Amino acid sequence: MNALNAPLRSDTLDSLEQFRTEVRQWLLDNCPESQRQPITPEEQYWGGRGGSFASDDARLWFERMRDKGWIVPEWPVEYGGAGLNEIEAKVIKEELKALGARMPLYGLGIWMLGPALLEYGNDAQKEQHLRAIVNGELRWAQGYSEPAAGSDLASLQCKAEDMGDHFLVNGSKIWTTAADRCDWIFCLVRTDSTAKKQEGISFLLIDLDDPGISVTPIELISGESEFCQTFFDNVRVPKENLVGELNKGWSVAKALLVHERKLMAEIGSDSPRQVVAPNTAARTYLEFDNGRISDAQLRSDLVDYDMEMHAIGLTHFRTFQERQAGVRSAAPLVMKYVGTEAEKTKSELLLAIMGSQGLGWEGEGFSDQEIDTVRLWATSKAMTIAGGSSEIQLNVIAKTVLGLPQAGGS
Repeated sequence: MNALNAPLRSDTLDSLEQFRTEVRQWLLDNCPESQRQPITPEEQYWGGRGGSFASDDARLWFERMRDKGWIVPEWPVEYGGAGLNEIEAKVIKEELKALGARMPLYGLGIWMLGPALLEYGNDAQKEQHLRAIVNGELRWAQGYSEPAAGSDLASLQCKAEDMGDHFLVNGSKIWTTAADRCDWIFCLVRTDSTAKKQEGISFLLIDLDDPGISVTPIELISGESEFCQTFFDNVRVPKENLVGELNKGWSVAKALLVHERKLMAEIGSDSPRQVVAPNTAARTYLEFDNGRISDAQLRSDLVDYDMEMHAIGLTHFRTFQERQAGVRSAAPLVMKYVGTEAEKTKSELLLAIMGSQGLGWEGEGFSDQEIDTVRLWATSKAMTIAGGSSEIQLNVIAKTVLGLPQAGGS
């Protein structure tokens, strides 16, 4: 049985509520007060060889959560998790949020690679990598997109030649988040150039310290350099770093993309930036007339946004119940689209509410919160592209969910 879908032990409301009470008490007893405050980007702990804690409390909080197995509560105990089921993990997440507790560890290893390895990795790969992820020993980058293979990812050309006891990798990957600060990268590579696009692709794990790898940061409109281009020049990758079957990496990639799209759908829920809700911002920046926002258009836009967020919340809950009932859902496709589009709408609405203060990029005339809001507005545009653009998502939904014919089809 898949460890991520273990049967519910807390099978009654009473036992689930008791579990919630125990979780709440443990968090109150073990989460330092300093770790119950909003986090800044500089304070986030991503682990890895070059990782460092912002404070002794941050280290203590990480160690307590790691030892409890609650960094990845649904993972098996032998790989650093707590062996809990999805409902129990959801309770932990809710109680962490209620307390305002910070995430003790961030990383693509937790959110994306780990779940894929649990499903497709062999025992040796799980043993080597999963506990290292939970322990914060290694930080992972994602090697999917290429300069000529973005939304059409299956057209990727980064090549891995079979050399007997190893693969020889040549090519490049782009938009590799924080690759200049990561230790390993999971990559999609072309291992059969004669096969159809989705076939002939394999999934490799590559140590970024290997000879022949170079990383170049890419400066973004937000003023940051979060993304990089990663180059591979005759890089030797051991055969044991192949995840799944040779030329069947597309199956691993699709499984991993489910977790990436879920992450993208929740992109604004744990932002370290100082951004307030639109309704809160409205009370600060807008004029009111008899208790109502004077600007009728902004009033209407706020109501539309609130209704959209309420609908998204209800859909999240519905899809959670569907998973519990064993119903196969297209929710990750749908929620990635609506989640990132809603985040873009939120950013645009905040700038409209802030007026001239929504022009701030830096300088004494703008607060940190205003500057963060403007920079997240710029970032929100990219979120509708990363993990599959909104246009591609709509095409996939139309084809696989709604069963609509393709252009020129019958």
